Amino acid sequence: MNQLNASFIISAEKLSQCPDFSLPEFPLLGRSNVGKSSFINALANNKKLAKTSNTPGKTRLINFFNFSDKFIVADLPGYGYAKVSKEAQEKWQRYLEEYLLKRKQIKSLIQFIDGRHDIQKNDYQMREWVEVYKLPIITIVTKMDYVSRGQHLKTINNVKKILGGDVLPFSAQNRDYCEKTLEYLLNLCL
Repeated sequence: MNQLNASFIISAEKLSQCPDFSLPEFPLLGRSNVGKSSFINALANNKKLAKTSNTPGKTRLINFFNFSDKFIVADLPGYGYAKVSKEAQEKWQRYLEEYLLKRKQIKSLIQFIDGRHDIQKNDYQMREWVEVYKLPIITIVTKMDYVSRGQHLKTINNVKKILGGDVLPFSAQNRDYCEKTLEYLLNLCL
């Protein structure tokens, strides 16, 4: 299996604090607790790289991870549930919009959808926002280890029918699809 060494670089609250490098960047979008940090850890084969939590809304900054100087993954705060004030949520939204719209290094956004559930209202809202600005995006369907093997294709095809574009299955638990996802991201970097 392809193995990339991954390391944490820095956390940033807003665009002006983001590190300056020329590697392709993949920001991770998704609801709180959809599995973005677990995705990073599974890709890196390092369970301690990105902090995971059962408490939604723990990621409050943009966390940057370097994968063997091939690409950068930017873990963003989850949308949806978070125990923070309305003002804090509005500030996050402003900072994240600025980052997503003005960051030159972004190769493609990656939106995470939980394979165990129907696509949620805030997932649709995020996708609509991305489409308004015509940003490149792929979808990763997480938690596929909780979906029966016989339902994998149906789940993926359903997400593809609704959201369109490229849709990849993923399981951080047993690292299913890790290699294919890594290959896909590396090909996008070419």
